[in-house]
Order: sequence, then C-alpha cells, then structure tokens
Amino acid sequence: MKRSSACFDVVAAIIWREGRYLAVRRPPGKAMAGMWEFPGGKIEAGESPRAALARELREELGLFPTCFAFWKEVYYVYPDHPVRLAFFHVWEFPGEPEALEGQEMSWLTPGQALDFPFLEADTGVVRELAGTAGPSFSLVAD
Repeated sequence: MKRSSACFDVVAAIIWREGRYLAVRRPPGKAMAGMWEFPGGKIEAGESPRAALARELREELGLFPTCFAFWKEVYYVYPDHPVRLAFFHVWEFPGEPEALEGQEMSWLTPGQALDFPFLEADTGVVRELAGTAGPSFSLVAD
C-alpha cells in the first residue's frame, strides 16, 4: 500500500431529523466499502468548508442545506494517509435525501449508531453523540 503524507481535508454532515441522524454506507468499489459514515467528502482546492459541505450534500444526496453550523474538527491518521474532518450539524433542508452514489442510507438514533461499523475517523463522534437527542439549537447558522 502506498503511503502518503498529504492530509486530506474533508467535510462531514450530521444531518438531523426528529432526533435521528443520517448515516450512509460506502458502496462496493469504494475504499472501505461496507463501512458507515457521515455524508460528506473532500474539500477541493480553493473551496471553503461550508462550500464543500453544500456541494457534497448536493452531489451525494441531492440536498440543499439551509440551516447548518460548524461543530468541531477531528484529525485521524489512517495507515495510508491522515484526514482532517470538519463536522457540521445540519438541521434544515428541503426535500428528502436520495442515494445518488449507490450508497445505502439509514436514519439512526444516536444510541443505535453505536451498533453500526462506522469508519474509524467517525467513531469518536458517534460515541460523543450517543447520549444526545440532536444538536444544541443554541448553535447559530453562520
């Protein structure tokens, strides 16, 4: 396996609806296929995290988030590369998400998510969310 020292900057969305958040399963043919994750993807050169989040949710799920806020950053080192993830809570969006990239989707309570095999970079966030009923709505959409 080729090692890379380049850090991948990634956005991840914790999309809430009625006390559940959306998890997606990586489809066959992708790295780490079969693992669950938060929707999102790589930030492109010159792109802000907010713009990357909007683009990724549009491309992956057909969603246009209208209320979302940055929550936290997580740094994780996989065997072949490090990743820096910018997590956003998303709580308003018109329409319903669609699996535009062939991924499986599931709305999970924070407690249910503990039983799903999430990507290693996401597991700390899954554990942190386990005792919650949703984002703190004291967050201000920026």
